[in-house]
Amino acid sequence: MALLMARMGLIALTLAVICGAFGAHALESKVTEDRLETWETAVRYHAWMSLLMVGLGLSSFKVSSWGFWLVCSGVLIFSGSLYGLVLLNLGVLGTVAPVGGALMVAGLLLSAISLKKPD
Repeated sequence: MALLMARMGLIALTLAVICGAFGAHALESKVTEDRLETWETAVRYHAWMSLLMVGLGLSSFKVSSWGFWLVCSGVLIFSGSLYGLVLLNLGVLGTVAPVGGALMVAGLLLSAISLKKPD
C-alpha cells in the first residue's frame, strides 16, 4: 500500500505541475483574473495534498488507507470541480468544491488519528 500511495502522490504532483503551467501560460490571457485565481487555488491544494500522499507513502509510520483515499477523493472533487469551473465556465461546479474540501479535511484528520509507529 505504501508504494501505491507514493506513486499516486507523485503522479498527482506531476499533474499539479502540469495544471499550474497550463494556468500560467495558456489560461492567463483567456480567462478573467478571478477565474485565474480560482485555478491557482485548485493547483495549490492539488499540489499540497499530492505532497501529503507522497509523504504518507514514503513514511515509515503506518496510517489508515481510508485517510489516504479520502484525501485522494477530496483532491479529485475539490480541484477537479474548480478546474472544470474555470475551463467550462460552469458556476455550479463551484458548489461542489466544498464537498472535496470536507473530504480532504476528513482524510487529514483520519490520517492523524490513525498514525502509528512502525513495528
